[in-house]
This record gives sequence, C-alpha cells and structure tokens, in this order.
Amino acid sequence: MKRALISVYEKNIELFEFVSFLDKKGYRIISTGGTYQYLKKHGISNILKIENITSYSEILDGRIKTIHPYIYGGILANRSIDAHMEYLRFHKIHPIDIVLVNFYPFFDKLLKGINPSLIEFIDIGGPSMLRAAAKNFFHVTPITDKNDYLLVKREIDTYGETSLKLRKKLAGKVFNLTSAYDSAISQYFLMEENFPPYLHSSYEKKMNLRYGENPHQKAAYYVSTIHHGAMRNFHQLHGKELSFNNLRDMDIAWKVVSQFYEPACCTVKHTTPCGVALGKNVIEAFKKTYYADSISSFGGIMAFNVSITKELAKEINRIFLEVILAPSYETDVLSILKKNKKNLRIIRIKYPISDQLEYVKIDGGVLVQQVDHFFSYDYKIVTKKKFSEQEIKSLFFAQKVVKYVKSNAIVVAKGTQTLGISGGQTNRLWAARQAIERALEKKKKKLVLVSDAFFPFRDVVDEAAISGEIKAILQPGGSIRDEESVKACDEYGIAMAFTGKRYFKH
Repeated sequence: MKRALISVYEKNIELFEFVSFLDKKGYRIISTGGTYQYLKKHGISNILKIENITSYSEILDGRIKTIHPYIYGGILANRSIDAHMEYLRFHKIHPIDIVLVNFYPFFDKLLKGINPSLIEFIDIGGPSMLRAAAKNFFHVTPITDKNDYLLVKREIDTYGETSLKLRKKLAGKVFNLTSAYDSAISQYFLMEENFPPYLHSSYEKKMNLRYGENPHQKAAYYVSTIHHGAMRNFHQLHGKELSFNNLRDMDIAWKVVSQFYEPACCTVKHTTPCGVALGKNVIEAFKKTYYADSISSFGGIMAFNVSITKELAKEINRIFLEVILAPSYETDVLSILKKNKKNLRIIRIKYPISDQLEYVKIDGGVLVQQVDHFFSYDYKIVTKKKFSEQEIKSLFFAQKVVKYVKSNAIVVAKGTQTLGISGGQTNRLWAARQAIERALEKKKKKLVLVSDAFFPFRDVVDEAAISGEIKAILQPGGSIRDEESVKACDEYGIAMAFTGKRYFKH
C-alpha cells in the first residue's frame, strides 16, 4: 500500500478534499498531531499517527515530531538501489510516496511585527521532510502548494501515479520555497547587516504583468515576504492590468508626493517627474502640476498624497492618464472616473516609503546600496547676494524633486511648482538649457534653479543668467572650479548656495 505523509499548519477544505482523494485511491495516510486530529475529525479513518511509525512521542513542546530514521528512510530510499530497499525491509520501514507539507507562517508573523514567540514559527521538520522528498523526486512526490493538488489528482487518476516530469517540477518548487523561507529567517537574524556574505532574496509572485518594458518582453511582479512597503500593499480599484512600466512610474510618483505634508501632485513619464506642485488644496496642486507640463502629462502616471474629490475627478476626466494613485477617494469619485475612463488604472495606496536598500541587476551580478533617504535644509551661501525667504522655500521644494530625476538633472521652479525639469542628459549644460527653456515658456518671473550635482564649469550659471529670470541657485558644490561659478553669480547678481550633498540618480 502506498503511503502519503501529511503535516500542515494551514488546514482547510482543499486539504481535506485532496486527502480524501488519496484515501479513496488506497493511500495510507500518515500525519502529525494537529493535522491528524483535523483529518480524523472530518472522517478520514485510514490514518496513522506519526508516533505509530516512529514509536516515539513528539518532544520539546512539539519541536521534534518527524525527525526520525523511520520517516526519512521511507522518504529518501532510492527504489532503484537494491541495498536501500533491503535495508527498509530489514528494519520494517515503509516507503513514503507523497509528502505534503506547509510551513509554520514565519512570513506572516514577521510582517505583523517582531515578538518573543517568533522564533517558534521557524519550521524545522517541515522544510527538512520536503527537501528530502524533493531530493528523491525520482520516486517521491513533494507537495507544498495547494494549487498543485489538482495536477497531482489528474495524474494519479490518469496514470495511477504522478509523472517524473511533474515530480521534478514540484521538487523545484520546494527548493524555491525553502530558499525564500530561509532567506526571510536569515534577514530576521541579520537585520542590522545590510551587506551579508550572501544576498537575501525572499519575494513572492503577486501577479503576472501585461508585458515588460516592451510588448515582446514577459514580466511579473514580486513582493517582499517579510517587509511592508507602499508598492507591496496597494489596491487596484479599476482599470486594465498593470504593466512593468506602470509599476516603476507609480513607485517614483508616490515617492515624490510622499515627501510633502501639503497637498501634492506629481506626474511621471518614463520614471521621470515631468510636473510637481503643492497647493492649498488638491485642486490647486493638480492644476499647477498639469500646467507645469501638459504635453508630457499625456498618458502619464499621476499621484496625490491626499484624497481625490469629486471636483478633481471631473478635472481628471478631461485629460488622458494611464494611472492615478491616491490614499483615498471620496464618495462617488470612483463612479465618476469609471464612467468615462474604462481603462484608467485607479490605485489606492497609503503606506509610507520603507525600503532601506535598493538593488540594480547587472549582467552576472547585483549592485546593492542604501536608499538615499537623506534630506537636509542645511546650506551655505557662497555669493554676495542672499536668498529671500520665498526663494529658500522654492529651492528646497525643487531639491525634493531633483532627487528623483535622472542625472544630469536640473529643476527650475517658481514657488512650489516645477516649471522646467530636465534629466538623463550626458552633460549638465544641456540639462540646464532644456529645463530653463521649458520654464521660460510659462512666462513666469523670479525663478529658482536646483542641480543634483555640482557645476563642472561656470557655463550653467551663464545659461541661467541669459534667461534673465533665474534669481537663485542651489547645488552641492565640490567642483575644482566652484570659484568660477561663484564669480559668475556675483557678476550677474544671482544668489547661490552649496549644500554639500549630491543626488545622483542613474
């Protein structure tokens, strides 16, 4: 008689129906304490307690239940090796053909917060039995995902047993799970170590995406098993399925508006902010943002850090956006937006930004660095002319934007509204020219300019002076030609300060 070992934390109707199927197919069921009680209570009679196999009760408050040669011998014996099978017969060990296990919920418990009992949710026996079954996949079927019950049932119904192809796939899923599980535990113990000898990786697939950066590229979205985060816990309320590019742009847009306490709006295209503004209310923030770059806003991602009102929903209906994000939506807003925007992706997002590390994949490796959460209002005036209070407010608003623009990056602003953003240029002069040109199109006066890095030459100051409207500049400083830029500002009557902090973004 074939045997199936069942030991699970999550007990549900799917489990019962699957075990009932195995029972009807003639499998002898072996089970541990809680699982045994559950199955027995629900009518599975052809069942053995694990103690009936090992002749040994569980000990140490359940820490040891299944670690025994009679269990692992039955799982690991290679049926094609006569010596293995002779050993089993001599010691009256029965082969085990199916191992179905799910783990203690370490992921879930860690997400809910660290507590003294968390260590008891580190599963030892479960992963060990599954790894043993997966190693011996030529003969044993390892199951850890309830979504695979149907596949196993179909093959047993059709062939009398599972195929080698399926067993190999299920074995791969076991090691995929145990690696993520162990990585999560490792991160828990090494939470103060940013750069351990081996890179942690514990992410679970949340969804398949429409495609990657381009339609011919397949893509999927994975979320952390142990860390909260804004992009882990958002909810899509309406619209088409999300794409790879949508998610990247959403991430940037939310990070920008999350920096501000005042009502804020940000539009992003191709991972670059194209318009950002603050307002006395959400309508003002929206109108200033849209005015900042109405052309680039077409088909963009727009985020807000406050609730979307009915008045705003009507304004949004007049323009084309791919995605909108906000922490909440007033009553009837969704019905207004859905009426004319069948494909608009409407996202509710409210969690703060929490990542401490960021990763960039390169061919054959991964770059890891701390997330740049640094922001300071410290600065040193280096010119004869000083900043006005209004200029200070505008400059630091723009600096919060320039952090999220690809280098070389320049932001030109008036008050708390961007008027010209340029990034991704291979030299700073081109970035400055583009940002200034876009700003001047709006016919605004008394503008400020912020740079993500120092000016290698005075040419950026010269370009600012040509505009006639740039009155204040904020930059990190640190160039060997800083004095040339300071001298140029003094010549033109422009105020400039150094912050000492660079905001490169590649």
